[in-house]
Amino acid sequence: MIEVITLDNGLRVATETMSDVASVALGFWVGVGSRDEPASMAGASHFLEHLLFKGTPTRSAKDIAEAIDSVGGEMNAFTTKEYTAFYVRVLYQHVGLALEILTDIISSPMFRSHEVEAERKVILEEILMQLDEPSEVVHDLFLSSAFQGHPLARPVLGSEKSITSMTIEDINNFFTNYYHPSNMVFACAGRIERSLILEILNKNFAPKTTKKVIPFRNRPAELVQKTSLQSRDIEQVHLILGVRSLDRFDQDKWALNVLDQILGGGLSSRLFQQIREDLGLAYSVYTHSSFFHDAGVFGVYVATAASHVKQVIDLIVSNFNEVAKDGVGQKELNVAKASLQADLVMSLEDSGSRMTRIGQALLLQGHILSVEQIIEKIDQVDLERVCSVASKVLTNPKILTALGPIEQLDLDLAALIS
Repeated sequence: MIEVITLDNGLRVATETMSDVASVALGFWVGVGSRDEPASMAGASHFLEHLLFKGTPTRSAKDIAEAIDSVGGEMNAFTTKEYTAFYVRVLYQHVGLALEILTDIISSPMFRSHEVEAERKVILEEILMQLDEPSEVVHDLFLSSAFQGHPLARPVLGSEKSITSMTIEDINNFFTNYYHPSNMVFACAGRIERSLILEILNKNFAPKTTKKVIPFRNRPAELVQKTSLQSRDIEQVHLILGVRSLDRFDQDKWALNVLDQILGGGLSSRLFQQIREDLGLAYSVYTHSSFFHDAGVFGVYVATAASHVKQVIDLIVSNFNEVAKDGVGQKELNVAKASLQADLVMSLEDSGSRMTRIGQALLLQGHILSVEQIIEKIDQVDLERVCSVASKVLTNPKILTALGPIEQLDLDLAALIS
């Protein structure tokens, strides 16, 4: 059973009891991400994510790591465009220790100068590491094209320039502004005693800040067709062809999720079957949707040889046009819906997945749908709704991003997607 309560300090708490497991997953979900940073502080959310593990007034980074390792737990964090999450997963008998540590690092981090400088170097290495991964870079380039000039266009990690110039005072001010209970959700799932969780939260989670800054977000401007190419001496062309789509509050997102599955979400999907299975043009091909607060993108990723680029793009464009005009078949609709529902149910067999689901939902949507409600939402998607969302989304101006041996392409790529 899922229960939600708001503490006196404004922290929203979501708990889900799973009596048949031996673990507990705990997480703080903070409503600030890379889109909420000024350009001069690009990467501040991610930098702060790293620094919170470096210690508190009473615990060093090593103390924190040893305490979690000593009980066989796992502790980590991640940063996105619109939120940052910190989580711990332990056996249920160690939940008190885990929550004590998690509340400590969230409410009382110490930004010691030597640790900040050490972590700055780590993040600069992380930026370089990501630049060595073409499949990662092309996704950043795609979002940069889709949201050109908007904070959503910037990489979550920031840039070498912004990370190098960021001061301890900058980071501390960012923390003070955004890391307060009113801008957070705490989620917990597993074999828990809810009363113990609430007792520890009320006792320990009292951040020093009195500010209550909630990020103000500007909607991205309308997009014109955009082609972005980056030459790199590698074997394949990594490309994403997509469109701007729906925000997370648009109820057509359920139909778009089904359409995503039909076009490139599974082994039987149209593009996987055509591009990989029938023609052998790529090993990796899939579709993806990203829903943000006030915007979204839908795209197809393919890594292929330069000689196959035109054929691949033609196939994607023809599928977009065909589905936008004629919709999809009943059989592939049924397969996609069944697959999405099964994926949902199977993903919730561990405490970590359940904690993630309720934490994300409460932070981003303001409420939590039950599994049964989500299954019903998927069930309600019919051929007419898929056709409607396809004509609404797939006819938007196209965005093409390509990274690789571009000089081998004797093509007018912009013309291929017009």
